Amino acid sequence: QVQLAESGGGLVQAGGSLRLSCAASGGTLSPYTMAWFRQAPGKERRFVAGISWTGESTRYAESGKGRFIISRDDAKNTAYLQMNSLEPEDTAVYSCASRNSRGVVVPITRDAYTYWGQGTQVTVSS
Repeated sequence: QVQLAESGGGLVQAGGSLRLSCAASGGTLSPYTMAWFRQAPGKERRFVAGISWTGESTRYAESGKGRFIISRDDAKNTAYLQMNSLEPEDTAVYSCASRNSRGVVVPITRDAYTYWGQGTQVTVSS
């Protein structure tokens, strides 16, 4: 069974950058679609970005387009989320998720994903 562990969160000033990592253990990232979700206080967990198992397809929520970049390194069993130009509205717990799929379509719904990490806190100060 795949286990996911996020790292890289922290406190950053508005306009700054962070790179989140999601390391998989107990299996490999292939053939898994990987995604990042986030949950702000008092709000639902929402899709942020996803990448297909080959990396040929990516998908972003409107909130992150042009600022966030999702990538994967299957040799390291790790997926990444590079976040630039961070805003206070980006403050949330960020979780990575995976689903066993060889498809190119990246789902944006929570129930499409099987495995979840515990999450890492990202706080953006103004």
